Amino acid sequence: MKISPFNSSLETGIRSLALLEAVYPSSLDLNRLVEYDYLTVHSGDAGGPKSLHAPLPLRTGEILVRRHIIESGLSLMISRNLAEQTPTAEGIRYSATDKTGVFLCSLSTPYMTKLKERANWVIKHFNKLSDEKLSEITRQLYNKWTTQFQPIKKTVGSAQ
Repeated sequence: MKISPFNSSLETGIRSLALLEAVYPSSLDLNRLVEYDYLTVHSGDAGGPKSLHAPLPLRTGEILVRRHIIESGLSLMISRNLAEQTPTAEGIRYSATDKTGVFLCSLSTPYMTKLKERANWVIKHFNKLSDEKLSEITRQLYNKWTTQFQPIKKTVGSAQ
């Protein structure tokens, strides 16, 4: 069985850690982490710095599978005491630990530098928004992305 490091539990867990470190000492719920992860990876589409990943035409489908992979990544990071899960009256929240920053600083690749920059950008630009406003923004981006790759419909009598 071949294991890909791309969008694996390890990669999404590290991206979640970057977001949790950027928002520390606050915490995030899973829905925010999923939307923030998407905005971190595709920051250029949201008016931010150049995206970390290539602008694939079917990236809107990523959001459908992203939640499960992020949950797996968070479980991996929690098992290593790099993140914590806290039940609250509003639901489960995730936060960085005192080990998160040290761990992230030990990863010094160009990708990690860009990831931390994008995570900080996402928190700075989207964290004060209500859940409804954030969902509205990401929904607009999804709609834009899906219509960009729809085939052009030809009408009867149109030039070919």
